[in-house]
Amino acid sequence: MTRVLIADDQALLRASFRLLVDNAPGLTVVGEAGTGAEAVALAASLRPDVVLMDIRMPEMDGIEATGLIDGPRVLVLTTFDLDEYVFGALRAGASGFLLKDTPPAELLRAVHVVASGESLLSPSVTRRLISEFVRQPASPVVRGLERVTEREKEVLLLIARGLSNAEIMAELHVSTGTVKTHIGNLLAKLHARDRAQLVIAAYESGLVR
Repeated sequence: MTRVLIADDQALLRASFRLLVDNAPGLTVVGEAGTGAEAVALAASLRPDVVLMDIRMPEMDGIEATGLIDGPRVLVLTTFDLDEYVFGALRAGASGFLLKDTPPAELLRAVHVVASGESLLSPSVTRRLISEFVRQPASPVVRGLERVTEREKEVLLLIARGLSNAEIMAELHVSTGTVKTHIGNLLAKLHARDRAQLVIAAYESGLVR
């Protein structure tokens, strides 16, 4: 059973999300938070698997709260007018980013994906994220990049393009185990929490523009 914490300052939305999640197979809501500070406290005490995190909340916004949460994976939910916060949320450690008008079935799938250790971005959010990177100068240094092998850089570039493990396997003509090994090495060397942060490293280093 995947345990979910809902963080949103609107009680009606929290109730809607609770109803949706609690009625889905394999998911259960273990708590609700109405502020960012409350989300951090409940994440520490309840130890959920996934936190559904709103961005604009009183006391502490969702980005700051995400950065303070250690362990549970964070799936950020927002609206179109909050696109500028995507980069900050991912840097803070969010594993997924979806719009609040995402269909219920897609939201539930996203919770399962994030809980399994993968990262997830909606297509529209991915386009905006890439556009944001294009406008910014590349960072001169990404910690750990000097330790990454040429083959691992190839895998990193494919991850940044949005390819799945199976697609990377087909592209490089290697086994699933080899792909997973390369990704594990990249996560360790680049001090990344998940694939979303590997994408950030690829763009920040200038490997992808």
